[in-house]
Amino acid sequence: MKGLPRYAPMLATAGVIPGNDSQWNYEVKFDGVRAIGYIDSDLRLMSRNDKNITAAWPELAGLAPSDPPFVVDGEIVTFAADGRSSFEALQPRMHQRNPAAIRALVSSVPATYMIFDLLHIGDRSLIDLPYQQRRELLEQLDLRGPNWQTPARLNGSGAAVLEESRRLGLEGIVCKRVDSPYSPGRRSPLWIKVKNIRDQEVVIVGWRPGAGRRAGQIGSLLMAVHDDTGELTYIGNVGTGFTQAMLADLHAKLKPLQRNTAPVAAPVADAVWVEPTLVGEVTFTEWTGDGRLRHPSWRGLRPDKESRDVKLPE
Repeated sequence: MKGLPRYAPMLATAGVIPGNDSQWNYEVKFDGVRAIGYIDSDLRLMSRNDKNITAAWPELAGLAPSDPPFVVDGEIVTFAADGRSSFEALQPRMHQRNPAAIRALVSSVPATYMIFDLLHIGDRSLIDLPYQQRRELLEQLDLRGPNWQTPARLNGSGAAVLEESRRLGLEGIVCKRVDSPYSPGRRSPLWIKVKNIRDQEVVIVGWRPGAGRRAGQIGSLLMAVHDDTGELTYIGNVGTGFTQAMLADLHAKLKPLQRNTAPVAAPVADAVWVEPTLVGEVTFTEWTGDGRLRHPSWRGLRPDKESRDVKLPE
């Protein structure tokens, strides 16, 4: 891999369907783990927070070798029986690093690498080329295999494409300007993500003990995000969306992080506070006037995200 330069992923801004369809292409927004793939004599996968995650996804190793070598951007997903990407099904794979356990999970929860951009090939960087040209070059590579593919671009107007994605129960779409370069590590308005559901990454700052069926367990998680000044701001608690396995896993991960003082100002008398290092994701209906999430529901941990990057929405 020595000859391939490192690239940080380009990020999309949240927004609405742009006005001029002729200037934009549309893609499905997949619900998984972002990964930059370096394909040479072997495969290396790097996460959004620049961690080597290759060992977690052995079924993708067949992408290599390649001559010339190349670098791609994509999303690692798992699919439910109805054909939709399933973040819940992906959860056991995201945390696992034990080789024997990974091998067992590959057969029961296989992953697919959905490759949507080509950043480099041979000795040439492609990031300054417009999206349309990069995409055409990617499609010429014909990357189709048992656990990887290049998903098709979506035909039709942006409004119609979004409505169809909603009908199919998909997370949403990504709108990409046909003339946009690839801007590593930047969140750019030239890529716009339009979601059918509202979600928010959150920093776990503590939990409240459970009662009744959850006695002795976590009742709800206390959530925070960083404000414009970089300070943690409390945004409420989430107590739904958990399985028993999730609760047990969260308890095991949070117990060593316990602390005596609150990492954030929050009116919670019975809180068990923790170091604000773990990141999760929730869905919700809206923001309240006092800066809380209304009706949040837990989706899962995000080990591919750093707590310092979890911020209030733009």
